[in-house]
Amino acid sequence: MTSMTVNGQVPGHGDERADVELKVPADSAYVSVLRTTTAGLAARLDFTIDDIEDLRIAVGEACAMVLPEAAPDADLWCRFGLGDGVMVVRVSVDTAGQPAVDEDSFAWQVLATLASEASAEATAGSLEVRLVMRTEVASGAGSTR
Repeated sequence: MTSMTVNGQVPGHGDERADVELKVPADSAYVSVLRTTTAGLAARLDFTIDDIEDLRIAVGEACAMVLPEAAPDADLWCRFGLGDGVMVVRVSVDTAGQPAVDEDSFAWQVLATLASEASAEATAGSLEVRLVMRTEVASGAGSTR
């Protein structure tokens, strides 16, 4: 089941409060939902068309990194922090063991190139990829990466 929380926090899923949270089954069939949500939110923040597409691709690559590590019947979480000219996206899954982050993978290289900042945190039981995208709001001048 898909669920979304706006200005809410789901207990047990991090202390940082997200402006928007989306939970879908940890299945690649739902990645397009996250990518579309990302594009819609970025458009509301007046991101450029190029930055919106970069964000969509980066979220897809973040999902490509976390989905193979997902525990059976896990959920794929996407949390969005929204600000003036900045969006923070955290993509995470619960894992069955201690996941590894491959920063030499193609997915990581694409994500790190497209985002202003990228990081990953692997702990026993979870894997989270965090990306930050900055743009000049409504300037039309393009990205400030």
